[in-house]
Amino acid sequence: MSEPAARRNPWVALAVLCLGNFLILLDTSIVNTAAPQIMRDLDTGIDEILWVLNAYLLALASLLIVAGRLGDLLGPRRVFVAGLAGFAVASLLCGAARTPGELIAARAVQGLAAATLLPQALVLISAIFPPARRGAAFGIFTAVAGLAAVSGPTLGGLLLTDLGWRWIFLINIPLGVAGVVATLRLVPDLRSPRPSGFDPVGVLLATAGLVAVAYALVEGERLSWGPAIGAVTVPMILVAGVVMLLVFVGWERRHRAPLVPTRLFGDRTFTAAVVITMSTSFALYGFLLVFVIETQTLLGMSPLLAGVTALPWTLTLSAVAPVAGRLTDRVGGRLLLMVGLAAFAAGVFAVAVVPGTDATPATFVLPLMLVGVGMGAAIAPTTTEAMRAVPQVLGGAASGVLNTARQVGGVLGAAVAGALLQHRLVDGLHASVTARAEQLPPELRPAFVDGFERAAAHGLNLGAGQHGGVSPPPGLAAGPAQRFSTAAADAFADAFLPAARATLTLVAVVLLCAAVLAAFVRRRATVAQPPAVVPPVAVSTAGASTRDQRDRRRPAPHRHVRTSEGAAGTGPVPRS
Repeated sequence: MSEPAARRNPWVALAVLCLGNFLILLDTSIVNTAAPQIMRDLDTGIDEILWVLNAYLLALASLLIVAGRLGDLLGPRRVFVAGLAGFAVASLLCGAARTPGELIAARAVQGLAAATLLPQALVLISAIFPPARRGAAFGIFTAVAGLAAVSGPTLGGLLLTDLGWRWIFLINIPLGVAGVVATLRLVPDLRSPRPSGFDPVGVLLATAGLVAVAYALVEGERLSWGPAIGAVTVPMILVAGVVMLLVFVGWERRHRAPLVPTRLFGDRTFTAAVVITMSTSFALYGFLLVFVIETQTLLGMSPLLAGVTALPWTLTLSAVAPVAGRLTDRVGGRLLLMVGLAAFAAGVFAVAVVPGTDATPATFVLPLMLVGVGMGAAIAPTTTEAMRAVPQVLGGAASGVLNTARQVGGVLGAAVAGALLQHRLVDGLHASVTARAEQLPPELRPAFVDGFERAAAHGLNLGAGQHGGVSPPPGLAAGPAQRFSTAAADAFADAFLPAARATLTLVAVVLLCAAVLAAFVRRRATVAQPPAVVPPVAVSTAGASTRDQRDRRRPAPHRHVRTSEGAAGTGPVPRS
């Protein structure tokens, strides 16, 4: 299909953009599913597996704003293609990793490539769809994004069961190559007005600040919040990161060509949408981490069965999100956001209090359906309202900020949930191990207690069936060994359930705060844009109907695009 043909059918281009978005967001959640198998295969603990998760998220979050500016300079399609190709190469490096360090480094490279392509998708969607259809397009796009995030357990379970954890990365290679070819053929090459400058100091401040904060959150519990590098302590690194981010904000306010134009935050809807996006991402990745460990380690489910258990969540989300997108076009997103976030919180809390050690996949059906309804009702309206709130000339910067908020929320969610879970789990193990040791013969009690103490001191191994990494002493007869393993599983369960409930309760509280914040989103509906004001070379060249084609042949008085907010902006122009 030629490029003009692609512009006549923006839904085809949307499908290609959704593929790229699906791949990079799937890799933020599918690794959670593979975490137990990776820990067992690479002989590592929860501290390093958190870095396998967060190296990707951190690299992704740190460079999204820079990548949005690169799209303005070089063209969003060109940067999208480069990012997708780099993502495929990095996936090969992940699949070939032999040590935790190699895997962490490859995941960081993968995150850099993902950061390159992700901001371009929202810019292209805003350009090729008229305002009256943009909510529906964002609804589909965000439904695919949410589907990618929650499909990790299901797709990961299938791959892990039949092929092993390396294939969760290797499968990206043929899909990435196909995505590059499809993008070049089906996505129009649009160009925005070039930005007036670049801000390398802002890049350094934002990146260094995010790296420092994430490092402190991930490593703090393992290092007992003490020394990290020589005399430098974890709290010092955390404070330094926060200070650098505050300096970044001050620098951006004075810079003539800031990475983040401060006038974006002059609109309360955009500001609220950014915070809500960060909160929902925090909740998603914090919830996923606990859910995967609970199903595979505590309940002993296989990766495939854990994925099947998550199907009600996946199916409900994919059904609700497109409907929410269309409703946002008609009635606005405020009510949907408030209801969706509250439902999301209720579902998370239900998962916190309902399951026990005898839980089955059926136990999770209703709570996960509630989570899916809440996510589906909240994610699409957040994106639509955020992009609607700014003029199109700031679309690249707005997309970078929104995606950065999403990924920073994911980093914080995984780090905070992991740290809180591990802290409460270690604390709970002291009492549960002592109690369960009394059920063992006296000669086994020292090995039982010492095993858990060593495991807690070096990072608990939470692989499937490992129960913290404590196993019977070598040479023990079958009967005593079974009693030892049963006592270890019971001690782990006694400590894990309260720790998981505390962690998920925190996640639910964050979502409820976001629901309150949603009240600040303006109550409005999108007003359809009159066709006559859209020039043939600007945004509406991506119309999708015969009537639109007739409208585009009418002469237009000027080259400016009037947004639904009444703010004039210049849209991206197809490259000749």
